[in-house]
Amino acid sequence: MKRLNKVLIANRGEIAVRIIRTLREMGIQSVAVYSEADKDSMHRSLADFSFPLAGRSSADTYLNTDVLKDIIRQSGADGVHPGYGFLSENAEFAQLVNDLGVTFIGPPVDAISQMGDKITARKLMRAAGVEVVPGSDEPLSDWEDIKSLAGE
Repeated sequence: MKRLNKVLIANRGEIAVRIIRTLREMGIQSVAVYSEADKDSMHRSLADFSFPLAGRSSADTYLNTDVLKDIIRQSGADGVHPGYGFLSENAEFAQLVNDLGVTFIGPPVDAISQMGDKITARKLMRAAGVEVVPGSDEPLSDWEDIKSLAGE
């Protein structure tokens, strides 16, 4: 595993602060991104570098993978941590990061894709011998089937 030197955190708030503090302990530089609403946030002030995200909504800021791709390049980050929520379960974003030659800090793209579909995930877990909570291994569309399963 290669040693990372600079990690972009594609998230905000408490999770970004925790990641930044951990990176600092590891001697790795941090890159924060922030929206206008977060311009005075702790994660921005703690990071070694920070880049603004134009826009008001999450779709325009923290979920805008085109802008994040540009910031990854501009910042010279060699790693990207998605935090949780936002892009942490987005296989396309993980693939984009990999395609840039940057390390995605999270599950492999295939795992994100497979676990993102709950029915596929249930089948994979059962095949691996992992007990899963009661439920259906197939999509349900009939109301009576749904009520019957809920009763179980």
